[in-house]
Amino acid sequence: MLPHLLLVLVGALALTIVSVRRGWQAPLVLAVCGAAVSFVPGLPRLELPPDVILSVVLPPLLFSTTTGFSWRGFLRRWRSITDLGVLLVVVTTAVVGAVAAYAVPWLGLGTALVLAAVVSPPDAVTAVAIGGRLGLPTRVLTTLKGESLVNDAAALTLFSTATAAVAGTETVVEDPVLFFLFEAAGGILVGAVLGRVVHLVRTRLRNPANMTALAVLTPFTAYAVAEALETSGVLAVVAAGFALSRRSVRTVYATRISEREVWNLLDVLLEAFVFAYLGLQFRFLLEDALAEGTRPAQLLGAALVVLTAVVVVRVAWVLGGGVLMRRVLRGRFSPGGRHFTLREDVVIAWTGMRGVVTLAAAAGIPATTSTGEPFPHRADLQVLAFAVAVGTLLLQGATLPALIRRLHLEAPEEREWLDGQRRLARELSWSTGRAELRAAHDEADDPVQRHVAELVLRRAEQLAALRSAEDAEQEGASAGRRAAETGVALRRRMIRAQRAALVAAQEEGRIAEEAVGETLEQLDLDEAALSHRSSPRL
Repeated sequence: MLPHLLLVLVGALALTIVSVRRGWQAPLVLAVCGAAVSFVPGLPRLELPPDVILSVVLPPLLFSTTTGFSWRGFLRRWRSITDLGVLLVVVTTAVVGAVAAYAVPWLGLGTALVLAAVVSPPDAVTAVAIGGRLGLPTRVLTTLKGESLVNDAAALTLFSTATAAVAGTETVVEDPVLFFLFEAAGGILVGAVLGRVVHLVRTRLRNPANMTALAVLTPFTAYAVAEALETSGVLAVVAAGFALSRRSVRTVYATRISEREVWNLLDVLLEAFVFAYLGLQFRFLLEDALAEGTRPAQLLGAALVVLTAVVVVRVAWVLGGGVLMRRVLRGRFSPGGRHFTLREDVVIAWTGMRGVVTLAAAAGIPATTSTGEPFPHRADLQVLAFAVAVGTLLLQGATLPALIRRLHLEAPEEREWLDGQRRLARELSWSTGRAELRAAHDEADDPVQRHVAELVLRRAEQLAALRSAEDAEQEGASAGRRAAETGVALRRRMIRAQRAALVAAQEEGRIAEEAVGETLEQLDLDEAALSHRSSPRL
């Protein structure tokens, strides 16, 4: 099976590359092409065990979402994020479950709730990519990112609770509501403790490759430990991710650069694989559903009902809540504001595309119950989940860019505020670096070191300063090498002071985390360039 899975991954990656170059929705292209290929005669069925999808594919996807996410941005928008990421997920699961149980009676309430939990979390990746390109306000993008992070955890915890109830799996707490609360609290505790332990271990490592490897293993470990304790592995992964991301500024620059690239790579590969994999299952799932007695017309009608319910619930919740909030909370925009404009609410209401988490959860529905019987209507649930994901990508994903352009969303006050925060971060970084160089200059007894410090300070360019120091020293090869080494040491000292000042300003809340993060990333790149420049040349 392994060669076939590798072939699926290569094909999915090729389709992703073509889709990105053409400006198409890669998830939609992968799902549709996979479904079409599944009808090729003689194509073997490639089916992974459900626990592989849940324990191998989902943890790194969830964990990577926490990296680079602004913790302070989350705190500023926590009301909106909680409203969309927790309350709306619970409401969607309840309403869609009830609608599905009524309109698709052969499912039964328990199985309908499993389906509702699977399709309840929207995927903000596509929406954020489109919105960022078209200039959506930062507060909207932050809310969508936070919602995507929180709603995945909430929906998958509901999914595990509903699945355990239908499958008759023995649990520590038999009451479904208490079990849900136990799962949530236990998962958060396990993840927070593990994240703290991993951070302490990482602070004692010096090799960036080892630190990155430890970070990559963290989501799998968090999920496995939490599931072994019968708590929420999903929430454990998210909590561990937050615990590490908040402390990432304490690691060395090479680790942060390496981890950004690793998580980006895993995101692309895993998302491409999941969409292509479930697309390739479509014909076989359809055959299984028909073999169980479900007619094609019934499946189509059920898919339309569930899709309509999913879209309507989100639109009604967001627009209804927005009207209420604007009536209760009147006032001008502030960075920590709790409400959106009507146009922003319309965009948020329409960003309900279902994605990789929905498909992965559908693939993770267990094949059998605790008694060994087939899980009821498993094929029906997977076909309906696939149809909802493709339907939202076609309906909402395809029309979202035109909607954003039509509404002409602009946030001049927010742009001015964020630009001001970026200026504050740059000014703090430069003033701290200049003060550190001035101190180095005053402490220097060596004329070469003092001369280099003057050059670095005057030019105010990271790499240009080093070049100037090397060019200015004409006293021979030995003096030139000494000047280069001195310049590198001074720049590293300056960067350390700049980073410490920025982190302190971020933790004290004096500068927005988004603005600090951009400047810190630039400092990481500057330090990497210094390391490359000071490395021996053969």
